[in-house]
Amino acid sequence: MKTENTSSRKIKIGLDVDGVLADVIETWISYNNKIRTPIIKSEIVEWDFWKRSRIEQFNFFEELSNCWKNWEIIPPTESQLSLDIDEMSKIGSVDIVTAREKSTNHYVKNWLRSKNIHYSEYVQVPEGPEKANLDYDVFIDDSPINAKEIVGASKNIIIYNQPWNLRFNDPHAKRIDRLKDSIPLLKSIADHQN
Repeated sequence: MKTENTSSRKIKIGLDVDGVLADVIETWISYNNKIRTPIIKSEIVEWDFWKRSRIEQFNFFEELSNCWKNWEIIPPTESQLSLDIDEMSKIGSVDIVTAREKSTNHYVKNWLRSKNIHYSEYVQVPEGPEKANLDYDVFIDDSPINAKEIVGASKNIIIYNQPWNLRFNDPHAKRIDRLKDSIPLLKSIADHQN
């Protein structure tokens, strides 16, 4: 009879919000399309797409932050997020790890609560690439910039597929289309850690 190893530790999972849980870009697109040339999500094939669209970077990030003031209308990326995150929590400690303006944290936490998303800690960093310096066994993120930094720090990255990250290609990065696809990957990482 197999006994459970009580000395094994749970892995630490850093879970991103924008583009992984919250489809905030859809809310921004709705705003953008009222004031500029219309854009559809599938056309956003670069992380810094605003350059090609001749949108000032500061304006884009300010507009994105303003979207969070109306957090009630931001759609989730998927319908079963809370169930998938509960499954992830059986494998490891799930923290929300997000790069954003501090003024939006309250709105994001409200959104997470409204979607019944449970997590251990809420960690905010000023810039996405700083995530690579944090003490996590694996990150789930949609940013190709963050993914590059995380891989460079010899850490595990699971990329949540979005049009803007499909050009990032690294053999150390794993990809998922749905959050539940991360479960077997997380189990594999946990097995290798213990």
